[in-house]
Amino acid sequence: MPTKSPKLTGYIIAVQGPVVDVQCPNAADVPNIHSLLRTKTVEGREVNLEVAEHRSGNIARCIAINSTLNLQYKTSVYFEGASIEVPAGEDIFSRIINVLGDPIDQKGEITVKETFPIRSAQAVAQIRQIRKGVKRFERIETGIKMVDLLFPLLKGSKTGILGGAGLGKTVIVLEMIYQMIKTHEGTCVFSGVGERVREGNELYYELSVGNILSRMVITFGQMNEPPGARFGAAMTGITIAESLQRKNKDVLLFLDNIYRYIQAGAEISTLLGRVPSETGYQPTLISEASEFHERIRSDREEGGSITAIETVYVPADDLTDPAVVAIFSFLDSILVLSRERIQLGLYPAIDPLLSSCASLDPDIIGQRHYDVAQETIRTFQKYDELKRVVLVIGIDELSQADRTIYERARKLQNFLTQPFCVAETYTGKKGAYVRLEETIDGCDRIMSGRVDHIPENKFYMIGSLP
Repeated sequence: MPTKSPKLTGYIIAVQGPVVDVQCPNAADVPNIHSLLRTKTVEGREVNLEVAEHRSGNIARCIAINSTLNLQYKTSVYFEGASIEVPAGEDIFSRIINVLGDPIDQKGEITVKETFPIRSAQAVAQIRQIRKGVKRFERIETGIKMVDLLFPLLKGSKTGILGGAGLGKTVIVLEMIYQMIKTHEGTCVFSGVGERVREGNELYYELSVGNILSRMVITFGQMNEPPGARFGAAMTGITIAESLQRKNKDVLLFLDNIYRYIQAGAEISTLLGRVPSETGYQPTLISEASEFHERIRSDREEGGSITAIETVYVPADDLTDPAVVAIFSFLDSILVLSRERIQLGLYPAIDPLLSSCASLDPDIIGQRHYDVAQETIRTFQKYDELKRVVLVIGIDELSQADRTIYERARKLQNFLTQPFCVAETYTGKKGAYVRLEETIDGCDRIMSGRVDHIPENKFYMIGSLP
């Protein structure tokens, strides 16, 4: 947000795509790293610049937040503030803003009492209570059977939804937003980083139905924008989440897509002339990933928390991609989406054997939940082995014990599919919210053989067991 009296900083001496060099009269005038500068094109359009590095000769090399088309040599550049600041708090619920905090929903100006810099993390202590008798963990029920059973969501945790193109990452995120606001009356921040404009438009109109927007803030830095805008959109999202957390709120931060944040950082690094690492990504890959993720935490003193659900695009379905691996180390839960499950019509397409969760612990989720979850994973592992055998010799050649496990696993696999509320228009099935106890009870009944008489197709795309 601009200050009241902008100060002349220097003049443009070079423009190379989104990289702009600004020369200052003397060393004292060179603005600090991440400072916000403004200038104008020939036709009077405002261009925002963020200082990325200092060069010899009193030159500040900047990354443009918006298009640099028609910027002229020797145009004046003004210092507007220490860094980009955005409006935050409950006053911007239901609004869509860009990385600079400007509204892009055509609903008029945003008037707020305070703004926050997107580059400075607030001093909030991360929760690390280990004393006996202190309630350490608090679960968030999503209503999605597979997530609640095998990958429980904890306040202050980070969950990654990994998958290639077209596997339903955004649909899972949309369903979580819908259930968090409609069922739990939660507070959500959605940050769209580097995704398509069409997806942002569809998201807005999808959430407009049912008054979902009234409890959330949306920020976008989309695919058609310069890398500076895409990189900053993630920081804008976490800054808004922090501002709500300070008001003792539990905030759910949805980021779609964290891989595009890393990709935008790689583009900026290349534009600045930095030598890439051996893997082809920027040398600052880990530090940029940690700069974002370490701002996601719980506040022990105030009571608020930020819980992150991030989608991670996996290029060419390669889970060993260096950027994807770098993101792994910051996540508490990893939900890997499977193309094979999509082809079988199993939605959500989470592969329970490739995915993992650090919260699957009896001290956190309770003994019964833990036992059922472990038995479910063991059943799927046995099914994975038997599936290959059945392809060769047929199901009739299995022993009675193996055949029983095989049939129960197929019922369990179908039971963990679910019709989503946000997909009712496309599937024709009414969406279902399933309580955790109903999920645990349903899985227990299937694995114990109490529903062996029911055919497996009756378990497909239902809510709880009747």
